[in-house]
Amino acid sequence: VAEPQAAPETGKTRKKDKLTLVVFSGELDRALAAFIIATTGASMGWDVTMFFTFWGTPVLRDKGKRAGGKDAMGRMFGAMLPKGACEVKLSKMNMAGLGTAMMKSLMKKKNVASLQQMLELAEELGVRIFVCEMSMGLMGFKREEMIDYPDISYCGVAKFLEEANDSRIQLFI
Repeated sequence: VAEPQAAPETGKTRKKDKLTLVVFSGELDRALAAFIIATTGASMGWDVTMFFTFWGTPVLRDKGKRAGGKDAMGRMFGAMLPKGACEVKLSKMNMAGLGTAMMKSLMKKKNVASLQQMLELAEELGVRIFVCEMSMGLMGFKREEMIDYPDISYCGVAKFLEEANDSRIQLFI
């Protein structure tokens, strides 16, 4: 592993070609933006990490999986929050689901990748995904109900900070 180089104009240590994103929102438009940025960075050869926390975690739930042993609050969160990338809604102009349906239709017509397709592309490009264990615990989510993704890890914010420390770019979406 090469050491970061000193930037000639400043003498400061140059950060790695690395991108770290905090995905705090699980709304369709914001999650899409996060995945578009992540996959673009990865396609440019950058090391990309996405840290899903709070409302971003439901995007990673697998619609076909169930997890038992939840308390009442966990069952309530599980029922109220979207279950996976296909169920997330727009942050603006959702209009009881009509806006989301219109946006998905328009995306398909304009040949824009769906959130599920972006997730698959992220996997193909080697984007690493970290899921906040504290957020999962608060919302009653369990590992066994999350998507199958080869480079998914469950961790705390300290791991995100470790990743972000040597990143050239850190984003909060």
